[in-house]
Amino acid sequence: MDILQISGIALTGAVLAVVLKQKSPPMAVLLSITVGVVIFLMVLGKIGAIVDVLRQLSERADISSIYLGTLLKIIGIAYIADFIAQICRDADQGAFATKVELAAKIMVLVLAVPIVVAVLQALLRLVP
Repeated sequence: MDILQISGIALTGAVLAVVLKQKSPPMAVLLSITVGVVIFLMVLGKIGAIVDVLRQLSERADISSIYLGTLLKIIGIAYIADFIAQICRDADQGAFATKVELAAKIMVLVLAVPIVVAVLQALLRLVP
């Protein structure tokens, strides 16, 4: 049922943005941002439920919360960067979108280094 509401909001926003883009392009961009934020807020509760399940699974598997936190940060960076890049593209600012995506990739790489090091250390302990 939620997807019907989200789809309705997105479709209405898209039609309004097309009409506004002809008369007032800056207002069309603001509308696009607003619709995106509203949709994000609608799914925010679902994200919380997913995080809770992942926490429970990591506790059962005896995985350090540091790794789970890092994984959640990486996922958050990816989603936020994609959201912002799409807004930049909607505003005809493809160069900004590309820079946001590059920055996100670098930030993900920086966050992933400790996990890669831990995996390599575990492998080295297994190899005599």
